[in-house]
Amino acid sequence: MEKNKNTIALVIRGLIAFLFLLSAVAKIYPSPYFAISTFEVKQLYPMGFSETTAAYFSRTLIGIEFALGLLILQRNFLRKLVIPATILMLVVFIIHLTIDTIANGNSGSCGCFGELLPMTPVEAIIKNVISVALLVWLYKLMPAGTDKKNFWILTTVTFACILGLFMLAPIQPRTSDTGVDEPVETAVDTVTTTPPAINSTTTTPTATPATQAEPAAIEQPAAAQEPPKTKSIYSQYFASADKGKKIIGLFAPGCDHCQETAKLLTQMRAKNKDLPELLIIFMDEEAEKIPEFFQHAGAQYPYKLVDVITFWKLIENGDTPGVVYQWNGKKVKMWDGINEKEFKSSELLNLYKKPYAELK
Repeated sequence: MEKNKNTIALVIRGLIAFLFLLSAVAKIYPSPYFAISTFEVKQLYPMGFSETTAAYFSRTLIGIEFALGLLILQRNFLRKLVIPATILMLVVFIIHLTIDTIANGNSGSCGCFGELLPMTPVEAIIKNVISVALLVWLYKLMPAGTDKKNFWILTTVTFACILGLFMLAPIQPRTSDTGVDEPVETAVDTVTTTPPAINSTTTTPTATPATQAEPAAIEQPAAAQEPPKTKSIYSQYFASADKGKKIIGLFAPGCDHCQETAKLLTQMRAKNKDLPELLIIFMDEEAEKIPEFFQHAGAQYPYKLVDVITFWKLIENGDTPGVVYQWNGKKVKMWDGINEKEFKSSELLNLYKKPYAELK
C-alpha cells in the first residue's frame, strides 16, 4: 500500500512539474522578448497593468512558474510550502479566468500556454481545477514530517529562475509610456525608412512598385463630401498617412499570412490603378526577413519598423495580418487576424469606391 502511494505521488509530481514547465516555456516561445511582450499587451494590459509594472510582473510570474515546476520534483518543504504555493497560484488563475469569462465570454486564448498551445479560458479553468485536485491528493499522500528542511534550495531555485527570465528577455527602454494615442516624434528616428532591394531575377506581378512611382491619382469627391481631416496614429510614421485615402498594412516580416496579404494587395493594385497607396508598419521581430517579405509580395512599399509592444497597440491588440483603410486620417475599416475579422479584398474594393456620404 505504501509503495502504491509513493508511486501515485511521484506520478502527480511529474505531471504537475510538466504542466508548469510547459506553461513557462510556452510563454517565451518562439522568442523570449516577443512572446513576453505579447503576453503583456494581450493579457496584462487589459487587467490594468501599466507598461512598467507589466514588464516586471510578467518576467517574475514566468520565473515563478519555472521554479514551481522544478521545486515540485524535490522534497525540501514540499508539503509545507511548495504544494500550498502551487495550489494558491492555480486558485488565483482560476478566479481571474472565471471573472474574465463572465465579463468577456469564452473567446480568444487565455495565454496560459502562450502561442505554443492556444487554450480558451474555460479549457484553462478545467485544466487548473484538475491540477488543484491532484495537488490536494498529493498533499494527503505525503506524510506529515517527511519534508526535508533546506530552505536555501527553495530560495536559490526561485531567484535563479526569476533572474534567468530577466537575463533571457531584458526589459528594453521605451520611447514613451503615453501609448499610441499621443504619438512621440522621436520614435520615428529609430525606424527603418528605406526598403531593401529585391533581386532582379525575382518574378513579380506587373504592378508598378510603390517605391518607383506614385499610384495613379484618385478622383476625389467634392470637399464637402470628404471626411474632415483628422490626425491618425499612423501620421507619426508617414507624413502622407492622413492625406486622402490610404491603406496601412500592419505586418510581421516572418508571418506567412502577412506575406500573402501583401501579395494580394499588390495583385489588387495591378488590376485597380486607383487603389489607395499602401504604407506598411512592420513589427521588428524577424526584421531580417523584410527583403524576403517584399520578394514574396512582388513589390516594394514604404515602411517603418516599430517594437513589439508599439506594434500590438497599433493593431489594437488584434492579430496579424492587419490592414487599415482610412480617408483623411479617419479610419473607415480595420481587418486583422485570419478568422472572422480577416482581410477581404472584396470589402476593400467596395469601400474605397464609395463616396463619404455612404460611409457615415
